Amino acid sequence: MLTPGASAPPAARPGTRLAVRVRQASVRDLDAVLALRLALLREHPDHPIYGRLRRDVDARARELFASQLRSTMEAIFLADLASEVVGVLRCVESIGSPLLEPARYAYVSSVYVRPEHRRRGVLRALLQAAEQWSASRALGQMRLHNVHGSAQAEAAWEALGFRIVEQVRVRELAPDKG
Repeated sequence: MLTPGASAPPAARPGTRLAVRVRQASVRDLDAVLALRLALLREHPDHPIYGRLRRDVDARARELFASQLRSTMEAIFLADLASEVVGVLRCVESIGSPLLEPARYAYVSSVYVRPEHRRRGVLRALLQAAEQWSASRALGQMRLHNVHGSAQAEAAWEALGFRIVEQVRVRELAPDKG
């Protein structure tokens, strides 16, 4: 298992000159986590959920992400390429429904690779670290949500072995004025 600050062995895609290093983030990495995760949200300004950022999102995010970095039930991984932090992935030990198997699973969220560093093995390296972390906790399944309609994201997750098993739908309601 990677401990905060420890690096995984470098992973490089064939033809890639630079090796990707993945490490578990610590509270000292809060600024890097904040920058990458807010870039992810800002990449989808027209999305019906993620495009509705609060005005004070930076302050709220700083507090939220700091608590996530301190949590023992999750890990945030950072990918470094040539001494630059270029990607992030959050993995949470989640409790399943008491009626279904598995009882616990790994939930992957907040995955982002800077656009200029995509297709260089960064996502694969981040996912490999999350798999190792999940295995160390005896979690036998990973789940995630990704933005609908992003052909690039859908192709990447399919290539990494994820398949669609449900959909999330949204319906806006008029607020009760009573």
